[in-house]
Order: sequence, then structure tokens, then C-alpha cells
Amino acid sequence: MRQKRYSSDLTDSQWETIKPYFTTDRRRRHDLRRDILDAILLSPKTGCQWRMLPGEFAPWQTVYYYFRRWREEGRLQCLLSALRRTVRREEGREGEPSALIIDCQSVSTSRTGGIASYDAYRSVKGRKRHLAVDTEGLPWNVMVHAAGDYESQWAFQVLTPICGRTEQDKTVFADSAYQGLGEEVENKLGWSLSIVEREDKESGFSVDPKRWIVERTFSWLGGWRRLNRDYERNTGSSETMVRTALLRIALNRLG
Repeated sequence: MRQKRYSSDLTDSQWETIKPYFTTDRRRRHDLRRDILDAILLSPKTGCQWRMLPGEFAPWQTVYYYFRRWREEGRLQCLLSALRRTVRREEGREGEPSALIIDCQSVSTSRTGGIASYDAYRSVKGRKRHLAVDTEGLPWNVMVHAAGDYESQWAFQVLTPICGRTEQDKTVFADSAYQGLGEEVENKLGWSLSIVEREDKESGFSVDPKRWIVERTFSWLGGWRRLNRDYERNTGSSETMVRTALLRIALNRLG
């Protein structure tokens, strides 16, 4: 068993919380928690490449195999979905939110290739991370696309899957980049769109009602070194890296 521990490792209580999602009768050579999951969490936290994982974990090919498999199965996405409801209930809220906040963050890409374009507004060549979060800052959907695409082009692709998983009507808060989508949101999703205008008209950072919540979620991701840029070749891996970080953040909020 691996002796060395890292700050990104799951605690015993956190592992007990998510263990049912990984329990199987199949006997494995490597421990799913210590050798696989902890290695997957270490990579986005430290920026470590798969091939550079410390030797006390499972071989990097094995770790990456599980990362890709769980990405394709949607297992980490389902786990995050269950955790965010648990966190909300622990904090005295209903499992499903009545409000969502949507926004995106442009990040530079590395030289690995894949989808990328230039965001002229933010002067960034790379991709956008599109998040829809609740008022606790917990994610309800994550999508990654080219930075040059307008927010309005992807708004429904971000929101529609959420609509299919919930029965509660919602108010979606967004900035002026989503202006003009209110009627479509109401007709197609049955929700209402509220555009939050900047209170401080001067250029620079400002704390805007509701929208500061999604900005806080983006700031949480700043603590994960591999997410400071987008190093992944395909957007599916990028989305899974973001979900992995948010999964760990949600686990940290459980009592």
C-alpha cells in the first residue's frame, strides 16, 4: 500500500461518501482509492502530467485508463450531481435550486492542439469554460468550447441538459453577453432570464449581484494548477478536469 500522502488525497470520510459509486466485486491489482482516484486528483491540483505521476501510484497508463473510462461513462459527472444535492441539503436548502447563474471564463491553451480560437474581447487565444452554477456556487453543467464563440451560441447547450434533469422552474442570472435570449429561454425551457447589469460602470472588476457567485467558482478553479491553462487535447478531457476539481471542492464542503 502507498505510504506517502499528498494534500490532494481523499480523506477516509470522503472516500466513504463516494465509495458506493466505485464498489465492484471484481478483484483489482491496484487500490481504486489510493492508487487511482488519488492520482487523478493529484494531476489537476499540481499540474502533473500523467507520465510524470509519482511512482507510488499505479502506472500512469492505468490511471489514465480509468480517467478516460469514467469520463466516457459519465461516472464522475453523476457523482458530482449526487454530491451537489447532498451539499445543498446539508446547508439547509432544497436538493434542486430555483436559480442558476451562467457565465464563462476564457483560458489560454497549450501546444497540444485541439479546438481553440481567439477571444478578441479578452485578448485570449484558447477556450472558454462555460459554467452554470447554483447560488451555492456548485456546478450544474460544465461545457468547454472555442474562446472565439459567443456566449449566446452555447447558452442553450449548457442549460438544456439541466432542464432535462429537473422539474423546478428556474431564474437564470447572466450578464449582458446573453442579452436577447430571454424569450427563447422562456419558450424553450420555461425558465426566466434575468440580465444583471454592472453597478459600477467603470472598467475593471466589480461585484455584481448574483454574478459574483459564478465568478467565485471560477476563482476556486484558480487553485488547481492544471486548470490555469487548458492543457487537454480534446474538450471532453477539459470538462472532466474541471469536474474533478469541483468534485473535490464539493467533498470539502461536506460535514
